[in-house]
Amino acid sequence: MTPNAASASSAPSRRGSPSRRSFLASTAVAAAAVAGGTPLLTACGGSDKGAREGTTSGKAARKILPAYVASSVVTPDIPSRNGSSMGFTGRLDVATLKTSVPKKLGKGGQVTVMSPFWGSPPKQNNPYYTSMNDLIGVDVRWRNQDGNTYDQKLGAVLASSDVPDVVVVPSWNMMGKIPSAIISKFADLGPYLSGDRAKEYPNLAAIPSDAWQRSIFGGRLMGLPQPAPSVQTIVPLYRRDVFDKEGYEIPHSADEFMALCKDITNARAKRWACGDMKWTAMNTFGVLGGGEKPLWWNLVDGKLINRIETPEYLEAIEWTRKLFAAGVVHPDFRLGKSQATDPAPKFAAGEFLIWNNNIVHWYGQQASQATQNPDFKIWGMDIWNHDGGDPTLYAQNPAGIFAFVNKKASESVIRDVLAVANVTAAPYGTKEWMMTNYGVEGTHYTIRNGVPVKNDKGNNEVNNAYVMVASPAATTAHPDLPDYTKAMVEWEQRMGAFTKKSSFWGLQITEPSRYTNLANDFEQLEDDIIRGHKKIGDMQQAVSDWKTKGGDKLRDWYKKLLDENGPAAS
Repeated sequence: MTPNAASASSAPSRRGSPSRRSFLASTAVAAAAVAGGTPLLTACGGSDKGAREGTTSGKAARKILPAYVASSVVTPDIPSRNGSSMGFTGRLDVATLKTSVPKKLGKGGQVTVMSPFWGSPPKQNNPYYTSMNDLIGVDVRWRNQDGNTYDQKLGAVLASSDVPDVVVVPSWNMMGKIPSAIISKFADLGPYLSGDRAKEYPNLAAIPSDAWQRSIFGGRLMGLPQPAPSVQTIVPLYRRDVFDKEGYEIPHSADEFMALCKDITNARAKRWACGDMKWTAMNTFGVLGGGEKPLWWNLVDGKLINRIETPEYLEAIEWTRKLFAAGVVHPDFRLGKSQATDPAPKFAAGEFLIWNNNIVHWYGQQASQATQNPDFKIWGMDIWNHDGGDPTLYAQNPAGIFAFVNKKASESVIRDVLAVANVTAAPYGTKEWMMTNYGVEGTHYTIRNGVPVKNDKGNNEVNNAYVMVASPAATTAHPDLPDYTKAMVEWEQRMGAFTKKSSFWGLQITEPSRYTNLANDFEQLEDDIIRGHKKIGDMQQAVSDWKTKGGDKLRDWYKKLLDENGPAAS
């Protein structure tokens, strides 16, 4: 799509996305607002002439996108390749950190931000918030909401007249009526960022164009993005220390994996081989994916197909079911998402040895155990094809979390929001990145052997806030564990070599509202089959019902979209 497409990756903190969730609560709130006369979905924002369905690409998108100007402030130790993040392995010298924002762009106004927060939010006037606000020149006031129930709060807020200046919306919450609400409620940032206008905000101009492409809603540039890696981020993590001790070999096919799992499992000794391997199965069987439903579609031999119609999809589900039936999956995973306890302690205790998870947990789990157990070592398996050959993987979208500005905001408020984003999008190795991610030295962290280490105050306050407004091009940087930084980026690069982009990769697509909930029940049905509560035949029937209830008409809609816009990527 764009010359810098390969560099589109993830935010420096490498936050992972929760699994797709039902959005019925917030959708119901939005629908009720429409029924009650609240003009939630009656307008499209800006001049109210934007389209509420479809997408924007090609020449139309190029007129909207910010000019891309790569940052030259810092140079990564491991450049991005094959859609990976860039990596920084060197230690930080706080005295020589670069400056990417030489003067305050904020004009001293107040900006309210609603964002998901996981944990206990700190008080508003804590040292981290006040220091960030002073650095930016804007008084940011946070309305942090519980990340686990954010969908419900988001739907209620968007259905009300009390919309904060900035609202953060993760892509996994963009279901039901929410995309149309975004178009209706939020401002067009094109007059401030399109083309050369972005150069006023150099850190925003350095965000890869593919991430900005995902920020176009209803034909307008509306979101401030968190870039994400286009490569697969679900890694089969394993206890390398135990594998080395016991002599277990890394599998390279579905049959080898099953044999290994049976060898590892000893229920009497409270050891099982793995957790729920569904996500890895989808990859090893070459199932279309990438998390978001537009990526479930792909043009194959002239016909547009959905992942749920493919034999690979059924094969992946059946293979995962066989793992559960063989008794090699830790019992906790039989309970499902709503009942299961946090598996991390049992993985650390060696109760199961293979855990497919987001790549951020590779570092996270290793770091959490490093001081308690020096021999503890987590590593990532390369993804294999089920038959032992090279895998066929599908790219994820290049941005997954967005911050939107209230349509009613004044120009001064919008400028202050962009000043905030220009600081939070600063690259690793800069003073702005250090403040955004670690806070104030001596108050929130200390430097030990060139490594910043947060104290309790830092862990409580420097968390889930400013990083949610905007982020730089994907970065993996863990100076305390440089070998793991290198391993994570190189894993992404190896997997990136086997990664394809499906027909709608990188596009922000708003489906017609009549189809938005059509496939909502499939994830639960997958899990029911895997756990033996349903049969493959139930899935085949569900696919048949999906076609007649609107799936075939949705296919026609996507095909028209493809005919009009062309494929998003080669």
